[in-house]
Amino acid sequence: MFAPALRRRATVLLAALAALGLAAGCSRAQESTPTAPTSSSPAAELRLGYFPNITHAPALIGVAQNYFAEELGSGTTLTTQTFNAGPDEVNALLGGSLDAGFIGSSPAINAFAKSNGEAVRLIAGSTSAGAQLVTSPDITTPEQLKGKVVATPQAGNTQDVALKKWLQEHDLEIGDGPDKVTVQNIDNPRTLDLFKQGQVAGGWLPEPWSSRLVDAGAKVLVDEKSLWPDGKFPTTVLIVRTQFLQEHPQTVEALLRGELKAIDFANSNPDQAKKITNDSIKQITNSSLSQPVLDRAFSELSFDSDPLASTFPQLSKDSVTAGATPTETNLQGFVDVRALNSVRQAAGQTPVDAAGLDRQG
Repeated sequence: MFAPALRRRATVLLAALAALGLAAGCSRAQESTPTAPTSSSPAAELRLGYFPNITHAPALIGVAQNYFAEELGSGTTLTTQTFNAGPDEVNALLGGSLDAGFIGSSPAINAFAKSNGEAVRLIAGSTSAGAQLVTSPDITTPEQLKGKVVATPQAGNTQDVALKKWLQEHDLEIGDGPDKVTVQNIDNPRTLDLFKQGQVAGGWLPEPWSSRLVDAGAKVLVDEKSLWPDGKFPTTVLIVRTQFLQEHPQTVEALLRGELKAIDFANSNPDQAKKITNDSIKQITNSSLSQPVLDRAFSELSFDSDPLASTFPQLSKDSVTAGATPTETNLQGFVDVRALNSVRQAAGQTPVDAAGLDRQG
């Protein structure tokens, strides 16, 4: 007479155990499978890095004209920090003291490589071209650089990589001695002073510093535009910490809307853009540019949010050639232009191509 009751209890007990096992299995699956944040909201603060250079004009204009602040809204505080060169900004991003930054293409690759493809994503372009090897006018061939000192802003930055790759292509050995080219990493203002004193032969420099050396008597030995198809290569791009992108997509889109406004302003109002950029540089560095330098610098570059993603595999190879990275970086997953394309389409602009670098390898 007790058998049916026992069977019912056993059935209930087995169902309960099965449910517990299923829950445990789901829990383990959740633990082993990364998931997107369950909720996202605008960030309370956006910490943004950039340089006081003409090549960072969209960043300078975006800050000065309050394009970033207006798009971010009253709920997000914009905090800015400026740098002389990319490697220092990379350290700030990887160290967690920056959320996003306008930066050179080579340091952007380096940040991705250093973090094993985890910490940062390239979300937009900013500036193309605007970098040159300028030297004293008596130097007219690569061979004449032997025994000379040539400056770049910092080891591993975009211009440093470009110079070292170019020297190797011309069979010029880097080092000290009469048959070698000495590459010194020097802050841009100091390079100008040393060039005037005859202590450096020139430098591979971003704008406005290449134009400032030209104004001081230098001549262009190599215009980096001549080394790329159609003269286009990414001098400055916009990267963001991956975690910040995942947790605060609205804030990232607001940043991109602000950048598009700044780029549109720079392209539509060049005279005003020059003045605002120059005033911003003076505020940061206590030094303004003469009108001839300003005009020349702006004429050497172009502004666009397209990151020119197809150039990055070659840039990754160049970093190895220049010794900035030990091996070529696998760039799969490096580019994420979904937010950019959403913002561009809303602004009536065509989407940009991620060149296949948006997929995880």
